[in-house]
Amino acid sequence: MLRTNAEQLVMMAVAGTVSQPTVRHPGYIPDNEGKSVLLPGMSGITYNVRTGDKAFGWAGDHVEPGVSIAAGNEGNDFALHYLTCMGNEAVVTSGMAAGARGIVTGEHARMLVDFDSEVYDGLAVGDSVQIAAYGRGLKLLDYPHIELKKMSPALLEAMGIEALDARRIRVRVAMELPIRIMGSGAELNSEFVDQDLMSGDRCLMKQLRIDQLRLGDVVVINHADHRFGRSFRTGAVSIALCIHGDSVMTGHGPGIMTIMTCPEPCIEWVIDPNANLGTYFGLGKGAA
Repeated sequence: MLRTNAEQLVMMAVAGTVSQPTVRHPGYIPDNEGKSVLLPGMSGITYNVRTGDKAFGWAGDHVEPGVSIAAGNEGNDFALHYLTCMGNEAVVTSGMAAGARGIVTGEHARMLVDFDSEVYDGLAVGDSVQIAAYGRGLKLLDYPHIELKKMSPALLEAMGIEALDARRIRVRVAMELPIRIMGSGAELNSEFVDQDLMSGDRCLMKQLRIDQLRLGDVVVINHADHRFGRSFRTGAVSIALCIHGDSVMTGHGPGIMTIMTCPEPCIEWVIDPNANLGTYFGLGKGAA
């Protein structure tokens, strides 16, 4: 077990409502071939795409698995985004599905929550969802040079991270992503929202087997420093989660959200196909 400061963390309630799907006016998106397409994917309730499903191949754009929630104004929405951590528990507090519990699986334009399959028929746009936000400020006491981001203690424990020595740990990941394919989101604060893969080169995606990526996969990016922003640094390592599906937009693709980073080569990794939120928390196909 890695020693943490979990007992000193503050747990707070933050809340939002199930959002209406969003479409950019006039609805058309230029794809990598210069064609204009109209596709679903952002926000709302997505019935047939869940944690553990493929990130590629959907007739959609930036498809968000499960349920997307947002708060009513900017200040409240920022609190929802910045305080919520991956693996936090969420509970529906209104409507036919009131009392149902789920798990936070990602952060995109909205916070993403996945529930047991039987919950979805009772959910409606506008239902309230409250999250027990817990994890902001989480630290590895014996590895202060490794920074945790939006990581709940529950997720940290579920990942089964190994201590190797006084400087190094080992993390199980489903896939390694080369930093040269990382695109939109490099300019953003790594504490807020994700970064997309550039997936327009379909032959490269197949060659690197990135087209096998699943929603909820734990991934590693070598030479990526995500302590502030997202930048190239030789030897740095960042660990992230795949949180949304592929995109037809140039410079976009499946989104990854940072959960761990180090400016030195102190995070080692081993490939494990089961390194996925669905497996860790019994969501989607991981519930089978």
